[in-house]
Amino acid sequence: MALFLLAILILMAPSSNAYWPPSPGYWPSSKFRSMSFYKGFRNLWGPQHQSLDQNALTIWLDRTSGSGFKSVRPFRSGYFGASIKVQPGYTAGVITAFYLSNNEAHPGFHDEVDIEFLGTTFGKPYTLQTNVYIRGSGDGRIIGREMKFHLWFDPTQDFHHYAILWSPKEIIFLVDDVPIRRYPRKSGATFPLRPMWLYGSIWDASSWATEDGKYKADYRYQPFLAKYTNFKAGGCSAYAPRWCHLVSASPYRSGGLTRQQYRAMRWVQRYHMVYNYCQDPKRDHSLTPECWG
Repeated sequence: MALFLLAILILMAPSSNAYWPPSPGYWPSSKFRSMSFYKGFRNLWGPQHQSLDQNALTIWLDRTSGSGFKSVRPFRSGYFGASIKVQPGYTAGVITAFYLSNNEAHPGFHDEVDIEFLGTTFGKPYTLQTNVYIRGSGDGRIIGREMKFHLWFDPTQDFHHYAILWSPKEIIFLVDDVPIRRYPRKSGATFPLRPMWLYGSIWDASSWATEDGKYKADYRYQPFLAKYTNFKAGGCSAYAPRWCHLVSASPYRSGGLTRQQYRAMRWVQRYHMVYNYCQDPKRDHSLTPECWG
């Protein structure tokens, strides 16, 4: 009888596969060397809210200011990653971001590819938001392409590697080398083609960041810290010749994901995706043709 009950308990126990992603079988981050923050980046704003200790950068937000940094060079494709650790506790309204943008070159009409940690309240997980933003709001309509995830680990406990792989035909978002989202190029109108810089920042987005602005930044818990290290940026700068070698997220020279990588991505989207703009009935999908097929 005891053995029978033990067998039942084993069968009822949740499979570990439901809690940790299957191996992607390929690790793009291993193909790129870590770079010095000072070699590849510069302060953008809030210099008094940045500190660097053995190439681990800490930036923070308090009542007076947030902070941000920017790559020295613009890129037209490449792999862009950093290991990031965010603050535990009450962080509602606070955005910790790592992203590509050309906002300063094309104000009001820019492209952007985002990885953003949306701050949270006590006892609730962080939301990792990915977004692709094309040509700003040139026609008066801001068209974001958000996919959101609750990660399979606690991003406040340790550093994890977050990356964007941007090629002329697709954008792939990765967490610890596991693809979590692929955004294909359907047309030039829905894909960023102009050079972008790499940024990181922490700032107050109380109007929308946490449960659509329900919870605001509470400066009784300041300062809000974010730590970045293991910076990686490899690919084609805006000044490189046209024949510059394009990086890939797969062992295929032509790029694309392997079956194993697709399997890992499907797992993440099945168990950890909490929002997909293509599945939102409130959205006008005539503005997002990549959702059609």
